Amino acid sequence: MTNEFTAVVERDGEWFIAYCAEIPGANGQGRTKEEALQSLSAGVALILEDRREDALRGIPSDAIQEKVTIK
Repeated sequence: MTNEFTAVVERDGEWFIAYCAEIPGANGQGRTKEEALQSLSAGVALILEDRREDALRGIPSDAIQEKVTIK
């Protein structure tokens, strides 16, 4: 599955800081813009995976689960 989010990148001295306003708490950093974006991407993936796991814990065992695709 591919998702696109908005990355905001700012320079802080010798570092690049990146965050994603759509995913509160998702941020990254690096010595280059590319490193900061890679770090942010990893952070977004971890947050979404954690949120998915948390959300699915409360589903009754007899409930039907289906995938939905957003285009």
